[in-house]
Amino acid sequence: MSEKKNKGLRVDTNILISVSMESSRLKVLGDFLKSRRERLQPEQAGIPNWFGRRRTPGLRREEVAILAGVSVTYYTWLEQGREVAASKEVIESIGRALHLSPDERLHLLRLWSPEKSDVPPTGTESVKPEWQNIIDQVAYPAIIANDRTEVLAWNRAACEIIADFQSMSDQERVLIRTFFMNPYFRNHISNWGEFASYSVAVFRSYYDLHTGNAWFRDTVERLAEESEEFGSMWRLHDIQQKKASRFILNHPRAGELAFEINTFVSLNCNTDLHFCIYTPITGTSTEHRLKEFLERPCDSATAW
Repeated sequence: MSEKKNKGLRVDTNILISVSMESSRLKVLGDFLKSRRERLQPEQAGIPNWFGRRRTPGLRREEVAILAGVSVTYYTWLEQGREVAASKEVIESIGRALHLSPDERLHLLRLWSPEKSDVPPTGTESVKPEWQNIIDQVAYPAIIANDRTEVLAWNRAACEIIADFQSMSDQERVLIRTFFMNPYFRNHISNWGEFASYSVAVFRSYYDLHTGNAWFRDTVERLAEESEEFGSMWRLHDIQQKKASRFILNHPRAGELAFEINTFVSLNCNTDLHFCIYTPITGTSTEHRLKEFLERPCDSATAW
């Protein structure tokens, strides 16, 4: 009898967890819609004079509902995170009404119908030795990171040029924190503002898809408290999918290095892992400077 009760309890617990995670996902979906509505100006949507004087920025819910061809109550419930039946056609119509970018439309569809399991990832703590062998063969700085932006593997070039990952603790080896909290990056990344904004938008896309994950929630809350700039960027709720991005580093010993970070998402169907290569931008002296610097004998001095 006791065993049956315990089994029943486990089933009930699983149901509660599933319901809680679904509720979290719907809330994230609603928050995202609200953030995009408040960002969109009426004239951008072609409705400069509807509903009289405005007291708040962006569109009203009524205006979005009219543009999307749905009822005001229906759209309001979506923003409130309430469970309503929504077809793909309706979600896409709302995306068009809000003038979402291609990245934002993809994000909205993923929130509406998650491609991943609703169970939050536990994080990948290590990579296969074969993967380490691969990045060791790359002449440019290369790392393997996960959705949390935890750096799990790196080659010598990455350690010499990007950061001294070898000497960092696991807690320090989280890129989203490093870019905001490590003074070295703030002082030496020439396009810090552009790169930080992009990094927050990409991290936000992972955060929204991992609803209910305590690690993401705690990391964001702590970083928002420690960095006013991160908090400001986070509240914008900008979304970007991972793509080639510029990274211009004024290295103390190698000089100015201009990279394009190219990312291969998903290693052997593991969508939580990303293989990132810092490729010298064509037309700059980066290729030559990088090669010359890495061929020098190693010394004990570091830039960090």
